[in-house]
Amino acid sequence: MPRQYTYGPFRSRRLGLSLGIDILPKNKLCTYNCVYCEIGPTKEVVSPEYRIKAPPSSNFRKELKDILKYVPHLKSITVGYNGEPTLNENLLDFYTITLDVRRDLKWTNEPPLITLFTNSSTLYSSEVRERVKHFDLVLAKLDAATENDFISTNRPHKDSPDVNTIVESLVKLRKDMPTKKLAIQCLIYNSYREDFISNDNKENIEQLAYAIKKIKPDIVQLYSIARIPSEYFVYAIDDRRKKQIVKTFKELINNNLIEIEINYY
Repeated sequence: MPRQYTYGPFRSRRLGLSLGIDILPKNKLCTYNCVYCEIGPTKEVVSPEYRIKAPPSSNFRKELKDILKYVPHLKSITVGYNGEPTLNENLLDFYTITLDVRRDLKWTNEPPLITLFTNSSTLYSSEVRERVKHFDLVLAKLDAATENDFISTNRPHKDSPDVNTIVESLVKLRKDMPTKKLAIQCLIYNSYREDFISNDNKENIEQLAYAIKKIKPDIVQLYSIARIPSEYFVYAIDDRRKKQIVKTFKELINNNLIEIEINYY
């Protein structure tokens, strides 16, 4: 039977061996059209208020169980691929079934985390945060902390919240999930074009550090482009630059009161 929801397992840079779950339509559905997106451009950028009702079919539980029984050493069951998964109002239905299946199976070590990717654009909604807070690990995107960098990097729908609102919504999410883990993901890239300033600029890096300090996540994951990006003129920063940014983050964020795990990939 062809798979409807799952892809992989695959080796993730940040999660280890991961099984992906796609709960969106086969055409990309997203509130952003990021310049670096590795699954291609968003043909129709939707409002963060946009919702679809796409509950799991009767096949979802069976498909999940049939695959998971062969990977007892899996590290993560990860929701998110073809856009922004929180746009699906039935997100929690997928989570509940995944949790049930995980409980029914035997694992080599610890059971895999149930993880959610989000671009953070919908988290201003208390209704969305109420769904998101159940996941073991939430990987929330924050590539920019200045409005100019946000607009040029993520190219959001016109109704998307501004950067300050997104940061405040992440602060609220952190408080909503005290027993779960929140990771902030920052994709930093460079630009070939002189007329296009990348998000790897002094102001943005410093403002990101201050935003992260305010959010107080468990983890910060700094990374760069690893596959063909949506736009030809952007490219990956190297490991030397990643180390420099991590050093800046640690200097501006961590102190006697705050100690956040900051890694690069």
